[in-house]
Amino acid sequence: MRVLILGCGYTGRRVAKRLCAQGHEVWVTARHTESLLVDGARTVALPELGGLGPGLRILHSVPLTEGPSDPTSALLGLLPPGVARIVYLSTTSVYGGQHEVDEHTEPAPTTPQARLRVAAEHLVLAGPWSSMVLRPAAIYGPGRGAHVSIPNGQFRLMGDGTNYVSRIHVDDLAALAAAAVLSEEGGAWPVADLEPAQSRAVAEFVCHLLGCPMPASASGEQLHETRRADRKVRGEAVFRVLGLDLKYPSFREGIPSALSAGLL
Repeated sequence: MRVLILGCGYTGRRVAKRLCAQGHEVWVTARHTESLLVDGARTVALPELGGLGPGLRILHSVPLTEGPSDPTSALLGLLPPGVARIVYLSTTSVYGGQHEVDEHTEPAPTTPQARLRVAAEHLVLAGPWSSMVLRPAAIYGPGRGAHVSIPNGQFRLMGDGTNYVSRIHVDDLAALAAAAVLSEEGGAWPVADLEPAQSRAVAEFVCHLLGCPMPASASGEQLHETRRADRKVRGEAVFRVLGLDLKYPSFREGIPSALSAGLL
């Protein structure tokens, strides 16, 4: 199949590698040229997207900027006629302050960024193509996550650290996104591993593993909005729908693997 990865960054690069290894024709775009160095993939500039022809399958993983707009509408306007499918990587922040989330939970965004995400989801789902929305929890893996920010002194617990955080290893997300692009399944789905955990439990695991001191605490107002969540996400349903098993069912398997993998 012919696949376009819009936003070939931390997750998109891994999706591109998987699809190339499976023999698909893959095109990629990214803000940083080093992200485009995927063996077997070809680069394309945004103004050239219209020349890729019909039948294209697309992973839209372009992140939001800090500004008041989302690039989705402009990106969709650049696509060629006859797009076959679009999979959009959104975020669990669209669920707002809801503490328990599963595949039946409706979005309830409470921030401007989350509302932009919901609007982008609607644009993708309303298009004349087959579509699916994936809403990943916190993405971690080699070079990214608590196992990096805690020893670097960049991580602070929210209060006593009893808030729940869900996460997904980037390799599990990449496998899911690649399968989603090639499938015809629809809908919008939360994506997370099998063990939502309190922030303190994750920090204690990392500190024991690395022999570093526990991080300090901060109030929610002192932390970025993405770090203020207290949310348990049940995100395994979409893996069942697409016939996949989680390689890293919890941070207990995923963090040691990420540490051994380095900074890929």
